[in-house]
Amino acid sequence: MTFLWPLMLFLLLLVPALVGGYVWLLRRKKKEALRYASLSLVKEAIGPGQTIRRHLPPLLLLLALIAAVVAIARPTAVITLPSKQQTIIMAMDVSLSMGARDVDPNRITAAQAAAKAFVADHPPEVQIGIVAFGATASLVQPPTRSREELLAAIDRFQLQRGTATGSALYVALSTLFPDADIDLESLVFAGGLTRNGARSAKVDKAKSEKKQVAPVAPGSYTSGAIILLSDGRRTTGPDPLDAARWAADHGVRVFTVGFGTAEGGTIGFEGWSAYVRLDEETLKAIADITRGEYFYAGTAADLAKVYQALNARLVLEKKDTEITALFSATAAAFALVAAALSLLWFRRIT
Repeated sequence: MTFLWPLMLFLLLLVPALVGGYVWLLRRKKKEALRYASLSLVKEAIGPGQTIRRHLPPLLLLLALIAAVVAIARPTAVITLPSKQQTIIMAMDVSLSMGARDVDPNRITAAQAAAKAFVADHPPEVQIGIVAFGATASLVQPPTRSREELLAAIDRFQLQRGTATGSALYVALSTLFPDADIDLESLVFAGGLTRNGARSAKVDKAKSEKKQVAPVAPGSYTSGAIILLSDGRRTTGPDPLDAARWAADHGVRVFTVGFGTAEGGTIGFEGWSAYVRLDEETLKAIADITRGEYFYAGTAADLAKVYQALNARLVLEKKDTEITALFSATAAAFALVAAALSLLWFRRIT
């Protein structure tokens, strides 16, 4: 637990002074009691039950004071609360490497099954959109609450050459922020790399013309998030780290999923073979920049577990939350009980 106004905790120094004053008052009353002819008569009149009654209301009042001081310091704690996410964009890699059969029956089928399970388990009030990316990226299903439309869109995935990870992020972001003036024509459809590996001039122009906004804290956007799954490394399109920084400036978290072998290997599909390697470094960087999280899945079962974890993560989130009201209510409860007991037992407020 931390405090927004920690200096107010110095008020707790009053507690020892109040306890000392209470003890001094008790001793003073004890001396006055010695004036009775027989002290045993006083003890018999008070009894152990009366002693507890006499000290309980002041104790409760002291606890109320402590709770009130803590409330004044504005405490915060990391607690689990229902998520406020309203839109989730799933960006799915449909490059040719997703046809590899190192996962039974193949990578794309396993990814489709996991995505379908994610859609089926998600709360009905949350909209889900789907972006598919290979050499380019496109929104194959605008955000909707219709599970039937989402499942049909997942079934329509078609494999294609290339891996434009950055394009996928820009399409997902333009879906979340339709008024952000992202030039998708230049960034996504014009290609991001020339044949010699240099960046396209159109991409640089599109980047410079993106609408400038005042950056917000990374991860602070609570109305939407992106889940990006990829099994390879970017071969075309804009730099995904540039897109990640744009997402971070808008507070959008990107949760990345690496699917496949991190060490790489040669895979075959329908008569062709190629060497593919999972770009974990970039996926981790995207998640880190946007305050998301990276997940690795080497098998179909691992991927299913990752999507289950993401579902739980996006439904219930741990957040640093101010809990001043809790301590204020506790202080009020202690004070009310102390006053009630004092009136009940002694016909006066302590």
